[in-house]
Amino acid sequence: MDKLTQPTPDAVLFDAYGTLFDVYSVALAAEQMWPGHGDALALLWRDKQIDYTRLCSMSQQYRPFWELTRAGLRFAALKLGLPLDRAGEDRLMNEYRHLSAFPENREVLQALAARGVRAGILSNGDPEMLAVAIKSAGFQDLIAPVLSAHAVQRFKTDAAVYQLGPRALGLPAKKILFVSSNGWDAIGATWFGYTTLWVNRAGGPIEQLDTAPTRTASSLRAVLDFFPQP
Repeated sequence: MDKLTQPTPDAVLFDAYGTLFDVYSVALAAEQMWPGHGDALALLWRDKQIDYTRLCSMSQQYRPFWELTRAGLRFAALKLGLPLDRAGEDRLMNEYRHLSAFPENREVLQALAARGVRAGILSNGDPEMLAVAIKSAGFQDLIAPVLSAHAVQRFKTDAAVYQLGPRALGLPAKKILFVSSNGWDAIGATWFGYTTLWVNRAGGPIEQLDTAPTRTASSLRAVLDFFPQP
């Protein structure tokens, strides 16, 4: 469906980790700890974190996202043969609490507010993790509601997590724009029924499942194309 015929959503829900907050910004601290290994640690850490959410969700063995993030870090360090003591672990976990926000975020969130568009978060992250990240980025007055998978003790792409959005906003999923930089998340949300935007910053290939997000772009600024100025 093209921009001219596509209905305008009534609200936006952003994924948090990877979409608003750069999960790979931890690579800098990791590089200081293990020169030459920072990027590899950040990549494997993120992959294992998501692996653990799927394992726990599908097996009905829920653990908070913070615990799975720590477990993913420990696994990545072991896999790469990097010595990780408790002080180093705590340092990197603290970095994860305060991930860098992508530079265009504030501009987009402020523009949405100026257009009267409600903008919230729907994330695997625990409520406390999200609150710290939002406060650290200075987005407290620009984001509401903040919806966490912790409420249903499952993780994306479980439909119970995606259902939190329509329930909180009082809107059908199709009238909510769901924005994620994670291709698998964008596909899961599309299957659920959201209008979707995949922010493909890395220029990666689309998931090969015969499903496409409503739109794909390389920057969060593409969100504003769904909400033309009056």
